[in-house]
Amino acid sequence: MNKLIASVLLILVSINAQADWQLNNQQSSVNFISIKKSTVGEIHHFKSLSGHIKGDNVTVSIDLSSVETNVPVRNERMETMLFDVANFATADIKTSIEQSRINALKHGESYLDKINIVVSLHGKSKELETMVNIIKLSDNRVLVYSIQPIIVNASDFDLAAGVEALKTVAKLPSISSAVPVTFSLVFKN
Repeated sequence: MNKLIASVLLILVSINAQADWQLNNQQSSVNFISIKKSTVGEIHHFKSLSGHIKGDNVTVSIDLSSVETNVPVRNERMETMLFDVANFATADIKTSIEQSRINALKHGESYLDKINIVVSLHGKSKELETMVNIIKLSDNRVLVYSIQPIIVNASDFDLAAGVEALKTVAKLPSISSAVPVTFSLVFKN
């Protein structure tokens, strides 16, 4: 009887260890800062995120039409003039983390990890490096967040013309083409 119970527990642990983790949009965020006129910084975010962890592979998709700048006309301009959501609806991020390390954590434990992420945006892809903290919140929730901002350069993703168009329509002397991005992602299984 004890062998049966041990076998069942081992199967349940194996199933949980390999379970897919789904991103919880309500508890997750991707934020970025725009700087205009060289001195005015504004914080923006995206309202709609999706993603998962399958094995060691992590995928996150950002719905670019969900950009929120707290100014409706600016949201619309960023969607059409910068992101061109009619042709490029999402920004996609791929990376890998060791699910076995997550599974080995106890509730509240965490570890730091330097990871490479591939960002696909506006038809271009670029690999970037970042430092993340990974915290096991419970048996079925994990938090992955950036320790330091990732700098996204508009020219790496053919967005420089869009930045220029925004600058012209808003009659601004400058808009920075290097944008700091931070994220806090909660996954549930």
